Amino acid sequence: MSTAIEWTDETWNPMTGCTQISAGCDNCYALTLARTKTSVRDVYLRKLPVKDTEANRRDAFAPRFWPERLEKPYSWRAPKRVFVNSMSDVFHAHFSLSQIQQVFEVMNDCPQHQFQVLTKRPERALRLGSKLHFGPNIWVGTSIENMAVAHRADSLRKIQCHVRFISAEPLLGSLAFLNLDGIHWVIGGGESGSGARECEEQWALELRDNARRNNAAFFWKQWGGRTSKSGGRELDGQTYEEYPQQLGMEDSPRSGVAVVA
Repeated sequence: MSTAIEWTDETWNPMTGCTQISAGCDNCYALTLARTKTSVRDVYLRKLPVKDTEANRRDAFAPRFWPERLEKPYSWRAPKRVFVNSMSDVFHAHFSLSQIQQVFEVMNDCPQHQFQVLTKRPERALRLGSKLHFGPNIWVGTSIENMAVAHRADSLRKIQCHVRFISAEPLLGSLAFLNLDGIHWVIGGGESGSGARECEEQWALELRDNARRNNAAFFWKQWGGRTSKSGGRELDGQTYEEYPQQLGMEDSPRSGVAVVA
């Protein structure tokens, strides 16, 4: 479906559901949506979870696989940036290698699109890497909200994909000393929604400067607050909307780096 997420064009959810594993998950928008929005909850509860237990059948956010959604990217005529599983994590332990391979088969079949695979479980992505094909249109990223989970970047660095990125959203602490070797893109943003935690300006500036030192593209998504738009998007008087140059697809209308002042 079309999305308001600034750094992508579409979301594609052949998988839904997840479990919380770090501080960045505390106010998960996907969990809130799945459990509180009636239309979403009712649709999800009609699908059996991949780990079929009575508790998971009652939980709209238990991991579920939707093979009927695999065909969707073939229907998009124009090239798109596609956020894969905005409502889940491709590399959650409940999803089998076969299910993950089916998602990768579609992504590799659609080289006109850029697929942005964001995971909080890059260790599993690395373990399965030899059994997956990371075409040049498949970007792999991990979420790092503070230095407590900085180790995720170490696993991401070892994944043999063409573009690696960090999502520091919600940004919950300083990442001034996060090792960005081998990282091509850094996304940052404050938390939004009920109970949103404050993002300090210094953290955002440090994140930008760290990306600059390491020649990584930088995208500042939002300041957050009660709503995602309430705090605006400017950082130090500027709007940052940079993208990494997509290797091997120089002729793509989606390649290159752009900064909007």
